[in-house]
Amino acid sequence: MTNEPVLLDQALASFGERWSPRIVTTVNDYDVRVAKVEGEHLWHVHDHTDEFFLVLSGELHISLREPAGERTVVLPRGAVFTVPRGTEHKPYARVPTEILLLEPTGTSTVGDRHDEVPDHVDATTGHALR
Repeated sequence: MTNEPVLLDQALASFGERWSPRIVTTVNDYDVRVAKVEGEHLWHVHDHTDEFFLVLSGELHISLREPAGERTVVLPRGAVFTVPRGTEHKPYARVPTEILLLEPTGTSTVGDRHDEVPDHVDATTGHALR
């Protein structure tokens, strides 16, 4: 990581892949990642960490399977939401959407337990910006 400012618009313009986050910086032991998303991700769980989402553009939906039942939260541009550790969830976007994620370094995009990974989802711990 470089110790220089990162312009998020430029970071997002540097790649086109969906569901394939780029690491823009680190904070202590956490990655700050940006991603372009559209369509469905997959049901997955992070057993040991919460997952923070900030919608930069577009609109993100996150389906959650909680003890009280299944529900979906809708995050418009500018909204933040944290999926608690151990909660099964599936993000999806009906329109092209850009998000920022905050997760411990090394956290997999498909969690610790997940459905079969579709071809359009990159199972990664994040890619460096080019």
